[in-house]
Amino acid sequence: MFGVPQSSKSEFLDKARQAREERKGLKEKERAAIHIQALVRKFLCRCRLQKEIRKEVDDYFKASETGTSKRNALSIFKIARKLLFIYCQEDKMRFEKLCRAILASMEVENEPKVWYVSLALSKDLTIPWLKQIKDVLWTCCQLLKNLKPDILQDNKLVTLYLTMLVTFTDTSTWRIVKGKGDALKPALTKICENIMGHLNQKGFYSVLQILLTNGLARSKPSLSKGTLTAIFTLSLRPVIAAHFSDNLLRSFLIHIMSVPAVVSHLSVLTPECTASIQTHDLLRKFILFLSREEQCSDICVCLEGSHTLCLLGNLIHLGYLNEKVLEEEASHFVKDLTDILSYCQRYVSQKKSNLTHWHPVLGWFSQTVDYGLNESMPLVTKQLQYLWSVSVIRTLFSDVLSKKLESQEPTPPPPQPSTSQNNLPVKNLFKRAFQKSASVRNILKPVGGKRVDSAEVQKVCSICVLYQTALSTLTQIRLQILTGLTHLDDLLPKLWAFICELGPQGGLKLFMECLNNDTEESKQLLSMLMLFCDCSRHLITILDDIEVYEEQTSFKIEELITISSFLNTFVYKMIWDGILENAKGEKLELFHSVHGWLMVLYERDCRRRFTLDDHWLRKDLKPSLLFQELEKGKRRAQLLLQYIPHVIPHKNRVLLFRNIVTKEKESLGLIETSSASPHVTHITIRRSRMLEDGYDQLRRLPVNSIKGVIRVKFVNDLGVDEAGIDQDGVFKEFLEEIIKKVFNPALNLFKTTSGNERLYPSPTSYIHENHLQLFEFVGKMLGKAIYEGIVVDVPFASFFLSQVLGHHHSTFYSSIDELPSLDSEFYKNLTSIKRYDGDVGDLGLTLSYDEDVMGQLVCHELIPGGKTMPVTNENKISYIHLMAHFRMHTQIKEQTAAFIRGFRSIINPEWLHMFSTPEVQRLVSGDNAEIDLDDLKKHTVYYGGFHSSHRVIIWLWDILSSDFSAEERAMFLKFVTSCSRPPLLGFAYLKPPFSIRCVEVSDDQDTGDTLGSVLRGFFTIRKKEPGGRLPTSSTCFNLLKLPNYSKKSILRDKLRYAISMNTGFELS
Repeated sequence: MFGVPQSSKSEFLDKARQAREERKGLKEKERAAIHIQALVRKFLCRCRLQKEIRKEVDDYFKASETGTSKRNALSIFKIARKLLFIYCQEDKMRFEKLCRAILASMEVENEPKVWYVSLALSKDLTIPWLKQIKDVLWTCCQLLKNLKPDILQDNKLVTLYLTMLVTFTDTSTWRIVKGKGDALKPALTKICENIMGHLNQKGFYSVLQILLTNGLARSKPSLSKGTLTAIFTLSLRPVIAAHFSDNLLRSFLIHIMSVPAVVSHLSVLTPECTASIQTHDLLRKFILFLSREEQCSDICVCLEGSHTLCLLGNLIHLGYLNEKVLEEEASHFVKDLTDILSYCQRYVSQKKSNLTHWHPVLGWFSQTVDYGLNESMPLVTKQLQYLWSVSVIRTLFSDVLSKKLESQEPTPPPPQPSTSQNNLPVKNLFKRAFQKSASVRNILKPVGGKRVDSAEVQKVCSICVLYQTALSTLTQIRLQILTGLTHLDDLLPKLWAFICELGPQGGLKLFMECLNNDTEESKQLLSMLMLFCDCSRHLITILDDIEVYEEQTSFKIEELITISSFLNTFVYKMIWDGILENAKGEKLELFHSVHGWLMVLYERDCRRRFTLDDHWLRKDLKPSLLFQELEKGKRRAQLLLQYIPHVIPHKNRVLLFRNIVTKEKESLGLIETSSASPHVTHITIRRSRMLEDGYDQLRRLPVNSIKGVIRVKFVNDLGVDEAGIDQDGVFKEFLEEIIKKVFNPALNLFKTTSGNERLYPSPTSYIHENHLQLFEFVGKMLGKAIYEGIVVDVPFASFFLSQVLGHHHSTFYSSIDELPSLDSEFYKNLTSIKRYDGDVGDLGLTLSYDEDVMGQLVCHELIPGGKTMPVTNENKISYIHLMAHFRMHTQIKEQTAAFIRGFRSIINPEWLHMFSTPEVQRLVSGDNAEIDLDDLKKHTVYYGGFHSSHRVIIWLWDILSSDFSAEERAMFLKFVTSCSRPPLLGFAYLKPPFSIRCVEVSDDQDTGDTLGSVLRGFFTIRKKEPGGRLPTSSTCFNLLKLPNYSKKSILRDKLRYAISMNTGFELS
């Protein structure tokens, strides 16, 4: 009955807890209030104190300025201590005044108590003073980081703070030293070293780097001579004080030598600093420091890509300025540069990706790029160019360049077959070459004898590795490097001479062994070969024909023959032995270099011969074996055909081409089989409107229909059919007539070149409304002729054929080299500008081309605004190439593109990769060799009673071989087949086959062979004497219609007259 209810107990406990919490909350509030009050009082006290100190500092400087109070070192020390105690962002002006006060105290004459530095000698104040000066100088450094030297006000502050740093890091300007003598100097020097050590720990070099970069990483430096001198002096002092220790050299290289073009700016603005670099032999110390692999790697890892490049540029510039050190430390210098470039090369990418950045020198780069340095990259590039300057190349390649190329008496060139007229220029060329050059020096052929492990060979190899690494790393200035390396005319011939002497036997065998060895020595030897190939290819590409053949700049003709033979064998072995790719299936850089140089020589030889016949063929390669491997899909055979088809005889390649076409015809069902017949397209053509009707009916056909069988029916203007059945013969005639019409210059679709009258698209073809469609049609018709193996007498300009083959897209292509095939006189005039010794500006040329177009003078600008840009000595080479490119490409760009579009719709461009430009011309127009009468006789078919033993036939062959000249034999062939050249593979491949038919009557009365006419022809029974009739022909059937003449003399005279008048259908 006296118990407490449960609910009352809970309420009581809750109330007690709440009371407890309230009391606790009140205590916390009271504590917080006290704490806040303390903080506020502290803050207010601090503000009051700061205000008092600032007032005191301001009063001090004001009193000093008005002269009411005289400063001394102790008063400056005390005021500085107070200012540093409260220093923040708003005290910059006061700090500036403090610095000026300290510097002013150091300038006072004969008053030691005023000199701020005198406190360092006070027993009680030495340590506080040392701490204070360290704080003051580090504050100067922190302020310097944020200043912009190009702003006038900031520039003044930069000078002030640098003066502070210069003054207190060296005792040379301290009056106390001058006054007290040398006794104090060691102790004070130690103090300076202590100060510098403190600054270095805090990041002194980073401050100097920022300041230098802000002032120099621009096209025009914003640092004055005095400022730059001060910064460089400051950067050098710790290094000297530490006696060039590794730590300080490392900091100097990372922070100072990586500033863009700092050496370049020093040499221009402050030559004294450059002199001090030489005095302290800094370059040698840098070279030796970096020669340790771990040190060099550490430096590169610490630097971002652009800064690594800047370091490289500065080192190269120093090497250029210090030729003596460069000569003495060449091996270490080369190793250092190679290591730095190799590090950068790891991040150089061939293509754009999400992980790459564009760099103006390195190209696509997979490290982060400091775009703020881009403005200074032209200066850095200029520094890098010193690496391939004449003086540096002479120093590095001294062992190679000191070699003398021994002279010898001229030896006669090897005999050449004189059967072909084309060989005559080659003979004359050899004669001139030997007269000019063989008496000057020996022909450089592999002789061997020099040990590859000798110091001399190792040194040259390492230099070649350096330049090869530069070529693959500095991708955007690759051409500049190659141009620099080819500037000395004697470097490449002497390097070839050096290569020839390597190994026990020299040349090929050594390098083939290197390919199979994965040693460092082998890689270096192959790098030497790569460099030689890359540079030589570049040189020959930029030399014109006069320089190569007449002046024989750098290489003599016979040396080019030797080199090309070496390269041809080397590339063949690489492909055939399967050592042109790495484990990933990527082509070796070496292969690209050697193959590129080989193809430049081969294409130059195709354009203008300098080698003998069969020079490029591999005698040890059996075409039958190659074709077997191609059938089996063997990779080495495919690669051989892709890269060096010229090692296979031309006729075998033509056979291969015909096989490829046949296979495609089979796959498309274009060849008649026992089970199926191909689709036949029928077209009707009026002879008077052959081109128009052919164009209208064929242009709409699908490509496969044009590739297939086309039957032609000729009708006259009244629509009446002509007699005759087309068994490919009438189509051949139609094709020949179409091609004859469209390539006639009078139509103005095509023009002829000056001199050798070869065809190329007319720049003014636009007078035809549908000229581009016509060009596409012409391309298809020419493609059809090649597809069917029909030879047509159409001589193309080689520059145009090069474009059809796509050679103008090659990296080795040069417009100027092809220009003689368009206009040899124009080519001579252009190259005379290149050789002009005076000021080209005096000639009054502009970057434009004036042309007479149908009576009107039209000005074509070679580049936008070109007609207002004068041609100067600096841009004359560009002008020559622009002009050549305009004449051969730009002017006929649309026409050529349309022609190629039509041509390639019939002929797969890959099929023609195995042929050179002259060889494609032979594919179009037949062989340029003399007619093989025995081959023609062997493959001739006889009709109308004629046979091989018939006396008229015997007379005919005798007249052709004995009485007719080579020119008349060509005219005879053209009379019968419409083409003066024999088929590439011989007359066995002439379709329809060459035929001779005995005829008794004129063509309009001829009803074909009958039993009577055949018997009369066979037994030489004549209805009447045919002496008044001429031989006629049907070119569509390759058929000669020959009357049964009674005398050989009549046959000879009539035949000669017929072929000279080019009769045929006209008089048949």
